[in-house]
Amino acid sequence: MRARLPALMLLALCCGPHALAQDIPGVEICTQERDLNRRTSCLQSNIEFLQKQMMKQAVDAQQKLSAAATEISSLKGTVEMLRTRIDQLQAAAKPAAPAK
Repeated sequence: MRARLPALMLLALCCGPHALAQDIPGVEICTQERDLNRRTSCLQSNIEFLQKQMMKQAVDAQQKLSAAATEISSLKGTVEMLRTRIDQLQAAAKPAAPAK
């Protein structure tokens, strides 16, 4: 029994990532399934996975759009402030020019 324990631990370490990879959801090839119920289940699993991915992408895109809209609004305010400041400087410079 004790001789088998190190061998089993070594086997578990070597095969661990491969065994875990089977539990990762993703798109599977369903055409190899012969049983109609298994093929239907496989297709439904693929659909659910793709719908979840689409929802994640939609949420991410919406967050990026909101952040961009906020930044654009901030930049528009800065541009308006700078335009006002330029107008003030130009107005102050015009009367000083004829005094020379």
